[in-house]
Amino acid sequence: MNCKYATLEKEHFITTVTLNNPPVNTLSSSCIGELRSLLQELATDDDTKTIILTGEGRFFAAGADIKEFVSKLGDHEQGLVLAEEGQALCDEIEALKKPVIAAINGPALGGGFELALSCHYRIVSDQAIVGLPELKLGLIPAFGGTQRLRKITGTATALDLILTSRSLSAHEAVEFNIAQQAVKEEELLKTAAALALSFVEGKSMTSVMRAVECIIQGSNESMEQGLERERKRFAELFLTSDAKEGIHAFIEKRKPDFHHS
Repeated sequence: MNCKYATLEKEHFITTVTLNNPPVNTLSSSCIGELRSLLQELATDDDTKTIILTGEGRFFAAGADIKEFVSKLGDHEQGLVLAEEGQALCDEIEALKKPVIAAINGPALGGGFELALSCHYRIVSDQAIVGLPELKLGLIPAFGGTQRLRKITGTATALDLILTSRSLSAHEAVEFNIAQQAVKEEELLKTAAALALSFVEGKSMTSVMRAVECIIQGSNESMEQGLERERKRFAELFLTSDAKEGIHAFIEKRKPDFHHS
């Protein structure tokens, strides 16, 4: 796929998607549309087992393109469309069955932070700051930020961060469980790549994808629904050649030779 707003690099079944919409990687409507198409393509790409999302230059993503809002103010339907486009991108990232890691290299603000929140794992560099400043514009986060931040941090902290519109440093992002790791800027992509490889190396993608599905979808379901999904996916794996290979390899004390089927 030819991309205008991102660059792709594939190595060891890891695809790194680098946002590239200078100067601050704003998420314009056309950028959002391109990212949606790209991620839908990677979802079925056999050469992609896990995805790293990062930004070119100093910014991860500064958020939605506010200049696009000017001509749409006063139009309720256009407001819905803008929110629906951003939510659709973030929903699709979260729903991907392949692990998605946000390598947050710099400021991730507004829609850029919401984009990172939709990823399955977040690593921040020491140059990163994150925040949802939308209330300063007379708006609210609308790419899923009010809900995902609440689920991650709890209601009180989400209220604090959104109502104050304050930004968090890399250390604070880890402290609030928004990011799982904070590393030096020069180590960010190396750390993300090592983590991505650990997610899939020596494992069957048939089980990796079902595990991601159960965890992510289960977070939006009742415990009963989540357990039902878990039972069904476990039973489905009993029919796969990879499960047969993995179990026999364990008994025979050798490395499994998975074919991801």
